Amino acid sequence: MEKPYTLMRRYRSYSPRRLPRSAALRILFLLFVICDSLHCISLYLRQNAALNLEPPPRNAKRIYIAAQHWNTARLLRSDWNAAVSALVQELGIENVFVSIYESGSYDDTKDALRELDFTLEGLQVKRSIVLSNISHAEEIARQPTEHGWIKTLDGETRLRRIPFLATARNEVFKPLERLTAAGEHFDMILFLNDIVFSSEDVLRLLDTNGGDYAAACAMDFSKPPYFYDTFAVRDSSGHEALMQTWPYFRSYASRYAAERFLPVPVASCWNGMGTFLPLLCPLSPSLTRPFASEASQTHSRHPTSRPQSAA
Repeated sequence: MEKPYTLMRRYRSYSPRRLPRSAALRILFLLFVICDSLHCISLYLRQNAALNLEPPPRNAKRIYIAAQHWNTARLLRSDWNAAVSALVQELGIENVFVSIYESGSYDDTKDALRELDFTLEGLQVKRSIVLSNISHAEEIARQPTEHGWIKTLDGETRLRRIPFLATARNEVFKPLERLTAAGEHFDMILFLNDIVFSSEDVLRLLDTNGGDYAAACAMDFSKPPYFYDTFAVRDSSGHEALMQTWPYFRSYASRYAAERFLPVPVASCWNGMGTFLPLLCPLSPSLTRPFASEASQTHSRHPTSRPQSAA
C-alpha cells in the first residue's frame, strides 16, 4: 500500500520590501498619472478663471504713447492704425499724447502713418508723427564716428545694432522732453511695437498687479506658442529666456507665476508693448558704449532695479 503524500504549497510574501520590480514601477507610474492629472485640472481651472476676469478698470492716468516703425505698412493698415484710434478714445483724448517715429522705411509705411495722422487729427489727439528722410541704407553708409560703431575681425567698420536702435527709440521721446520742460505731466509711458492688440489688452497691462510695478510688458507671440521677442527679457534671477516655448523661464519664481496665470516677475522686459514710469535720466558714461540691449538697460537704470517688472 502506497504511503499518502501531503502536498505543501508555498506562498510568497508580497510585503512592500519584496514587491516585484514591475509592480513597483506600475505603482509609481500610476501615482505620477494621478498627480499630473490633478495638476492639469488645476491649471485648467486657473486658465478658465483667467479668461473670465472682470473688465479692467477705466483709465484715469495721463499716458504718453510711443512707437517706432520701420517697414510696417501692411500691419499699420490691417490692424495697428485702427487699434491706436480705438485706444486713444478708450484712454481719453485729453489723457494721451501720441509720439511716432518712422525710421527710413522703403515700403509704404510713411503713407500709412499719414493716414493715421489724418484720423488722429479728426479726433483732435495731441501727437507728433515724424517721418525720417534718411533711409536705412544711408544711415549704415554714413561716415563712422567715435561712438556707435565697431570694427569687425575682417577690419571693416560697421554700425552697432544697439546704439542704432537706441537712437531711433530716443527720437520717440524727444516730444516728452519738450512737454516735461513745458510743465506737462504724464503718469506712464506706453510703448507699442508692431503688434496686433486691443484696447482691453492695454487696460489690463496698465492694471498689472494693481498698478504696483516698475514696468509691465505683454508677452508677444509670432506663431503661438512661440514667444517672439526674447531679446530683452531676463527672468527674476536675471537669466535669458530658457526657450521660446513653455516653460519659457529658467527661474522658479518666474515659472511658478506663469504657470498660474499671474504677473511674471522679471528683471527686464520690452516685448510687444510695455508700460513704465516716464523717467528721463541723463546717459551715464558707462553706457556710451553699450554692449546690451537698450531695452534691458532701461530697467537696469530704474530706481527700483530689483526684479519688480512683470511680463
